[in-house]
Amino acid sequence: MDKETLLSRLRGKLIVSCQALEDEPLHGTAIMTAMARAAKIGGASAIRANGREDVQAIRQVTGLPVIGIVKRVYPDSEVYITPTEKEVQECLEAGADVIAMDATLRHRPKGVTLRELLRRIRENSECLAMADVSTVEEGVAAEEAGFDLVSTTLSGYTPYSRRAAGPDFELIRNLSERLSIPVIAEGRIATPQEARRAIELGAHAVVVGTAITRPHVLTRRFVEALKGECVDECHRKDK
Repeated sequence: MDKETLLSRLRGKLIVSCQALEDEPLHGTAIMTAMARAAKIGGASAIRANGREDVQAIRQVTGLPVIGIVKRVYPDSEVYITPTEKEVQECLEAGADVIAMDATLRHRPKGVTLRELLRRIRENSECLAMADVSTVEEGVAAEEAGFDLVSTTLSGYTPYSRRAAGPDFELIRNLSERLSIPVIAEGRIATPQEARRAIELGAHAVVVGTAITRPHVLTRRFVEALKGECVDECHRKDK
């Protein structure tokens, strides 16, 4: 799928992040593929997936465009979303339509640079490159470096970015106003209303993960809310 067709297909639409860490109950390619199929039935226009096996399987089974990442921790850096050429190559081999990577200004593992990773993508595929950023400065730098899209994924996950609860609507708006490339809203978007607001602020598309694909987190939120309601009710009775 060429760049313009893919971007047009994503405009104003929902991308569902289907990921589960190794210590989570839904971890595994078969489960994540089923989750992606469910997302497609619900109307998702693309999937964000982690790992070569998941990216490849989800793309084959759903037929949807897949934003591929590989999360891997290195001892010499805090960057773990597609951090080196090894992870980029795995995404390429899996057939990802878009390769997303940490594009923050932090030191990368092994001293690799973003421009080196971009060059590997350009020289070996027609994939689009997505920059996961945490600030406006990083988004501007990513556009200048040659990325095709910028995502707000890492807002709140760097020590110098916004650390408040809820989506970073200010970053979504500022990036949309400053950049000429599409801005993807991602990060702590928990309701359809928040997703709609992101589009209204200029986002090209919206990624939702936890609120759709992490039931253990959602269950915990309900449990904690009920505990709070119980406390409030007890206080009212005491009075």
